[in-house]
Amino acid sequence: MKLRLDNIDRKILTELQADAALSLDEIARRVGASKTPVWNRIRKMREGGVIRGQTTLLDPEALGLEACFFVLIRTSEHDAGWLERFLNAVKNRPEVMEAHRLAGDIDYILKVRVESARAYDDFYRALIEEVSIYNVTSTLSMEEIKSTTALPIPDAPE
Repeated sequence: MKLRLDNIDRKILTELQADAALSLDEIARRVGASKTPVWNRIRKMREGGVIRGQTTLLDPEALGLEACFFVLIRTSEHDAGWLERFLNAVKNRPEVMEAHRLAGDIDYILKVRVESARAYDDFYRALIEEVSIYNVTSTLSMEEIKSTTALPIPDAPE
C-alpha cells in the first residue's frame, strides 16, 4: 500500500534530502511544525518504506576517484545462469555506483568510478573474467554537470 504524503511530509523529505544531519528541532522549524509530530511523520515514512536509510555523501575526487565511466553492455546470453553471474559480478564490484537494465539495443548500463583509465581497464578485465559479455562500450565522462541524490517530490494531489 502506498503511503499518502501531505505537504508537511513533502517538506520534511525535502529537508532530509538536502541534509539528513539536520536536527529534529531544525527540521521542525523549517517546515513550520513542532518536534514530536515531525518525528512521528519521519518514523511513519521510514516504516512505510518512503525513507530507505541515511547515508553520507563523499566527494569522489577528494578520494582519488577522478574517472567516471559509463559502460554500455550488450549480451547474447539471456538465461538465468548468465544473469545470476552478471548480477553477482556487478553487485560485488565496489567500483559500480549504479547498474540499470535497459529497454532497447543496449541491455545494461553501469556507472563506474575509478582512479584512472588503467584502473578502469583492471575493472573491465575482472568483469569479463567473471561473466561472458557480447559487446562493451565504455565512455569516459569529461565533466559532471549535475549530480544529485535528491528525488523530485511531487506536490500532494488536491
